[in-house]
Amino acid sequence: IKAPTSFERSLHQRTRAVSSHRDTSIAMMFRRVAAAAFAASFATAAGESPVGKVLQLMSDLSAKILKEGEDAQKVYSEFAEWCEERSKQLSFEIKTGDGEVADLKATIAKAESDVSSLEARLEKLASELSTDEADLKAAMHIRETEQAAFAASEKELSETVDTLQRAISIIEREMRKGGSAMLQLKNAAGLVQAMNALVHASAISTADARKITALVQSGGEDVGAPAGAVYESHSDNMVDTLTGLMEEAEEQLDAARKKETADTHAFEMLQQSLKDEIKYGQKEIDEAKAGIAGAGATKAKAEGDLGMTSKELAADVKSLGDLHHECMTKAEDFEAE
Repeated sequence: IKAPTSFERSLHQRTRAVSSHRDTSIAMMFRRVAAAAFAASFATAAGESPVGKVLQLMSDLSAKILKEGEDAQKVYSEFAEWCEERSKQLSFEIKTGDGEVADLKATIAKAESDVSSLEARLEKLASELSTDEADLKAAMHIRETEQAAFAASEKELSETVDTLQRAISIIEREMRKGGSAMLQLKNAAGLVQAMNALVHASAISTADARKITALVQSGGEDVGAPAGAVYESHSDNMVDTLTGLMEEAEEQLDAARKKETADTHAFEMLQQSLKDEIKYGQKEIDEAKAGIAGAGATKAKAEGDLGMTSKELAADVKSLGDLHHECMTKAEDFEAE
């Protein structure tokens, strides 16, 4: 908004012109009165006494007119000075208002840009957070599955080792005793008969006998044992076979436990990493939301201030225009008097 800066110059020039015109008019009037008074002085000398009265009246009128002119000039000069000062004040307020409007518009534009940028960042962060949470959930599911599989494997291998240990201990004990069970064991034609002999002698349970028979007949595929064909009906060979199966089972159990330890450690590292990312991501989301709220509040305040400042600025511009018109009109009226 441009202020009419030429107003002060125009008003000042007109004030000087009006003052000069008024001074000239008063001087001319004063000269006319003086001439009339001079003529009257000759008439008085000739004895015309009424003229003296006229002279006195004209002298008084001259003084009155001069006084009124000076008073009018003083009033106008004060008014013109007020116009100039008020114009300067309004012009300064308009200039200040223009600057404030520009600053507020810049603040609003920046706030809008900040909100747009933060909303885009918030969308990205939310997507990343969702991915991290899904990865953590999947990792926990896999770990639970692995733990269940390990628990089942550990239970089975531990039971296998325990069963084989019991069977070996029983066979070695019967060998030392040399009783009927040992005789039946030596006469057994195969593993099944050997196990049945131990069961009938109440040396081992039916369940243990079935499990051992299955392990040997399966070739030890579950625990990496030697093939059942190597079995011979002698007790020494049976102990060796069962011992081999037990050692294989123990090795597999140890390997499974080591793998479970390594898997648990890897999961804990992954879990901690994902939890840290989720925590940090949530913090960034909270900061982005706070930033959006802050930028929105800044924009709202700036828009409110802009409305008020623009209204005040428009009022100042109108006041300056009205002042210009009023002051120039009075200057013209005073000049025409």
